[in-house]
Amino acid sequence: MKKDMKRILAQTLIVAALGASVAQAKECKGVNFPDQATVEGSNLTLNGLGLRQATAFKVNVYVAALYVTKTSSDPNALLGANTPSELILQFVRNVGGDDLQKGWSEGFEKNSKDQLPALKERIATFNGWMADVKTGERLTFTHKPGAGVSVNVNGTVKGTIKGDDFAKALLAIWLGTDPPNPEIKAGLLGGACG
Repeated sequence: MKKDMKRILAQTLIVAALGASVAQAKECKGVNFPDQATVEGSNLTLNGLGLRQATAFKVNVYVAALYVTKTSSDPNALLGANTPSELILQFVRNVGGDDLQKGWSEGFEKNSKDQLPALKERIATFNGWMADVKTGERLTFTHKPGAGVSVNVNGTVKGTIKGDDFAKALLAIWLGTDPPNPEIKAGLLGGACG
């Protein structure tokens, strides 16, 4: 009888552990992201979720998810890693394309000022691919070392911006010294979201 109880308890614990590992998705403001992603054969792990808030009223704009090959809470380690990564922005409100372009331009200016002359044309191309986004839609930026950053606007691949320098400058918008809001950087580095 004791043997059967131990076996049942062991099986229950195994099933509970397996169930817990399957349900490891992370959530922020009602937006869910899985712990793992596969991008062109590379297994990536969710480093963190960050909430973009705008204006003094802290209006929620999007939830960002950063997937990397090796997780870290050090922004310099993530910015210096020339490995595959993916940044997904899921919008929780409508945002105009002009506002996106303005935000990206400000982010590049604040966090990659010294590289702007070399990036100028590629930033213009990147901004040209931005369109109005609605609640629930996604922007996905996938860095493939040696190839650049693939830009996907709500399921439509717009193209690839060449250069690992562009990939680093793009990620620096959120992980650099002057992110759009401190909470988004903290969340992407593994802290609390929102």
